Amino acid sequence: MERLLPLAKEIGDKLIARGETIGVSESSSGGLISAALLAVPGASRYYRGGGVIYAANAFRGLMGLTRDDIEGMRSSTEPYACLLANTMRGKLRTSWGLCETGASGPSGNGYGDAAGHTCVAVATVRDGVPFEMSRTLETGLSDREENMWLFAEEALELLNSVLG
Repeated sequence: MERLLPLAKEIGDKLIARGETIGVSESSSGGLISAALLAVPGASRYYRGGGVIYAANAFRGLMGLTRDDIEGMRSSTEPYACLLANTMRGKLRTSWGLCETGASGPSGNGYGDAAGHTCVAVATVRDGVPFEMSRTLETGLSDREENMWLFAEEALELLNSVLG
């Protein structure tokens, strides 16, 4: 956890200073994003909740999404990450939504993505206008645990950069 704590603290400080909150949807990082954000003292001032949306049951049950909601997209893509970031933000009524979706390994996923592939996204509303940003990371690694750490770091780095 120590490798994520400095970044999570920086994010927490920014969110607290702005009076903003966050909700997290993650899959292949397995809860590391939420754990890092919650490890920061004062996290209750900005962290509202999250979920590891790993399988279809979580997608339907926790997120309340249907196949119609993802028409034309699939998991482990930037559009899907944006959808889940926005969905979590809306469900938890937070300022920000953060999502990670990928394939940690040691093999790829059923969609043809190699191990080490993830997409991360943030979503918010700025001056009444929806804003989202996403990016893809390809680590080239098949090491499941290392990919999980790298995926969490990528998501937190994206959020931190958007927060300014």
